[in-house]
Amino acid sequence: MDSPGYSDFRVKEVRVKIPISQTQANVFQRLSLLDRFLPLWIFLAMALGILLGAVAPGIKDVFNALAIGTVSFPIALGLLWMMYPVLAKVKYEELGKVARAWEQFSVSLMLNWLIGPVIMFALAWIFLPDLPHFRTGLIIVGLARCIAMVLMWNMLAGGDSEYCAALVALNSVFQIVMYSPLAYLYLVVVPGWFGVEGTAMNIGMADIAKSVLIFLGIPLTAGIITRFYFLRTRGYEWYETRFMPRLGPTAIAGLLFTIVVMFSTQGDKILAAPLDVLRVAIPLVVYFIAMFFVSFGLSLWRKFPYELAATQSFTAASNNFELAIAVAIGTFTIASPEALATVIGPLIEVPVLIGLVYVALWIKQAWFQPASAKSAASATR
Repeated sequence: MDSPGYSDFRVKEVRVKIPISQTQANVFQRLSLLDRFLPLWIFLAMALGILLGAVAPGIKDVFNALAIGTVSFPIALGLLWMMYPVLAKVKYEELGKVARAWEQFSVSLMLNWLIGPVIMFALAWIFLPDLPHFRTGLIIVGLARCIAMVLMWNMLAGGDSEYCAALVALNSVFQIVMYSPLAYLYLVVVPGWFGVEGTAMNIGMADIAKSVLIFLGIPLTAGIITRFYFLRTRGYEWYETRFMPRLGPTAIAGLLFTIVVMFSTQGDKILAAPLDVLRVAIPLVVYFIAMFFVSFGLSLWRKFPYELAATQSFTAASNNFELAIAVAIGTFTIASPEALATVIGPLIEVPVLIGLVYVALWIKQAWFQPASAKSAASATR
């Protein structure tokens, strides 16, 4: 794909078309209405849930009337729908590019599956040593690599769209294999290395794997089938410009429905300890910022052009909060503090990442613009 305003991704060498200047652009205004005010919608869903729980305390029994394991049937449908549109948007056909650009993808895998989980694990223990359940929720968030909103942040920052699509596809498939063993490692095994009892000793790897297979495996399979079926029968342009713009926003409905139900069962706990919610938010802010700058530092060291550096950084700094919420609910129940901690993720991520888009555009002008111009000049010779 050769879209105006984006770099042309190639193996080891990147031919750059200088992106249209976005330094003076209003990044906030370029977001869709749903994405722009996502924190507001989440706040409203939280408030509605708390109000619903107060006026109708028997609502929990209604939701639990039909259950699939630890998850009520209505909630399971909401979680699956929350994941399905996101996974139907992933460009799985871009996976073939992984083998042709091993260095860039190797750095991204290291950031997403080695460095990211370690940083979140450390922050969770540093900031929440006395809140083990919230700590577990943060670790669950740190293991869920972003496959949705990163496409938006990457576009706003002028990153490489093709490389981002390939990274998203790679992380989508990789999560099926890596999420369960890594969750068990960081929740149960690693704490024991430091002489501390794991916060999830009452669960096993099979419990986590079951949640991942249900709430990631089912929508992932459905997303892959949907994408390739309609690409073959209706074409790429119809799928990307007509079908996905209608399907994609419905994922937020699943997210907000889940939040309403969750807060209808947890409103009393939240009102009793609001500072605990704030304490969960602080390490999330530190995590997003730390991952962003660690990734940019690695890209400068490896001499990646700006377009790839931006894509690396936003992929590393973002998280798949839909998966984290689904796993926490499926493993610990919807009324658990672990699940509550995962909901705080998107509330914090959206405003922080919008700010980091501006930071990325500044970094481009300060550190990368001369190199990009030089690359562009070389490519035209």
